[in-house]
Amino acid sequence: MSDFLAAAVQLTSTSQPEVNFSAAEEQIELAARRGAELIGLPENFAFMGADEERLELSATLAERCSQFLVTMARRYQVALLGGGYPVPYGDGHRTLNRADLIGKDGQLLARYDKIHLFDVDLPEGNTYRESSTIVSGEDMPPVVEVPGLCRIGLSICYDVRFPELYRHLVDKGAELLMIPAAFTAFTGKDHWQVLLQARAIENTAYVLAPAQTGLHYGRRHSHGHSMVIDPWGTVLADAGVAPGAAIAPLNTSHVCRIREQMPCLKHRKLSLF
Repeated sequence: MSDFLAAAVQLTSTSQPEVNFSAAEEQIELAARRGAELIGLPENFAFMGADEERLELSATLAERCSQFLVTMARRYQVALLGGGYPVPYGDGHRTLNRADLIGKDGQLLARYDKIHLFDVDLPEGNTYRESSTIVSGEDMPPVVEVPGLCRIGLSICYDVRFPELYRHLVDKGAELLMIPAAFTAFTGKDHWQVLLQARAIENTAYVLAPAQTGLHYGRRHSHGHSMVIDPWGTVLADAGVAPGAAIAPLNTSHVCRIREQMPCLKHRKLSLF
């Protein structure tokens, strides 16, 4: 049995990496001081700005983000998820969107390149075309046993709309689903919490969802509401709309109890066809 505190950090990242790294460390330190042993940073934690600038900075950002996550994990003795940062792709015109999970000793435990890309025209007038500057990852997201904590499955933002991905993670043993995001304010108000609770309930797993919040640049506005949700779908913590963190206790024995009470995963029939 493992019983520990987990934190879903909430940021308003900008196009200034130094400011963003400083804000991220502040929230990591605050969460660690409160006893969190697992901390998640949101998607785009190091940079939220124009695509052209992200592409130009991607090589430097990739190296700095990797170093930052290792340094923070060691400094504060926490397992740390960097929920998404740009990594140059071979064609020189696009990047990968990568999440790294780092152990307390600074070791890379798991890595995932986002596979579902947000190409959407919203009724509010904003258009998003991630595929124009981001390459979809080639591998399914991993599940990793974090020593002393639990088995964690990785994903990023738009992935949350694809339930089959989370079935894959649970089939691989995930007890906690991490969903770092920069969810738009327009879609977030209607879909964010509902989707997170659905992924928790249908998979009888914890969900830790670090998020971006507020106005970043131009018309880019994120929903906020970083959350920790238990396997019954109960929201244990909600960070609201200000920078900060949602922090709550997780217990793997609770996952076992819920899966015994509601054994949906054992009752699946589609795998027979």
